[in-house]
Amino acid sequence: MAAAKETIKTAFIEALPLAVAIFAYGLSYGVLAAQAELGIAVIVLMSILVFSGSVQMVVVAMLTVGASLASILFTAVLLNLRNLLYGAALAEGILPAKKWRWLLAYGVTDETFVLGIARYKVYGPDPLYFGVITATFYIAWVLSGLMGTLIGNQVDPQKWGLDLAFPLTFIALLLPGLNTSPAIATAFTAIAIGIGLEYLMPGNELTIIIAGVLAPLAGLYVRGRSKDA
Repeated sequence: MAAAKETIKTAFIEALPLAVAIFAYGLSYGVLAAQAELGIAVIVLMSILVFSGSVQMVVVAMLTVGASLASILFTAVLLNLRNLLYGAALAEGILPAKKWRWLLAYGVTDETFVLGIARYKVYGPDPLYFGVITATFYIAWVLSGLMGTLIGNQVDPQKWGLDLAFPLTFIALLLPGLNTSPAIATAFTAIAIGIGLEYLMPGNELTIIIAGVLAPLAGLYVRGRSKDA
């Protein structure tokens, strides 16, 4: 019992900083969705069932321009394909949960993956830890979406800097992983490619894809050199 309480406490403390960023991003989602006149029931239900900031933001944007349901569903599936890899990596870490694995699998996101895999590498399988961080993020996301919906047109997300919450969340996820030469090489290569392409081709939609494909090659090169040394 004491060990379980300590795990819950640790999980909540470690999840809290990211939960704050998620809350800010959820506010932005709620505000933008309300401005798109989706309706409070749809907005909140989407947060409850989808639980994916990137997907929900894209859905709001696509609904605003009148995209078809088929194209919205296709885009949502593509955006969340990475969760298959996350789930495969986390499978052993939540294996002891047995009956509850399906529920924990629902909580696989970028944020829960980073914290969950870090915990697993140090302490081994810990479904309780994963469940607590998932619940913390889930509550923050649903409540912030609801709050954003209620304040609606009264708030400009850009004026209050809420639009920065999403990139700041991923920066917070990235920093703990910059502890090896290959990881640092990958990050700085991605930054260089992103800045270069944005300068040459401002607003190009392929920038993220190109950086995502090429930057890891730099990390692999550095790792290969370190093994040969």
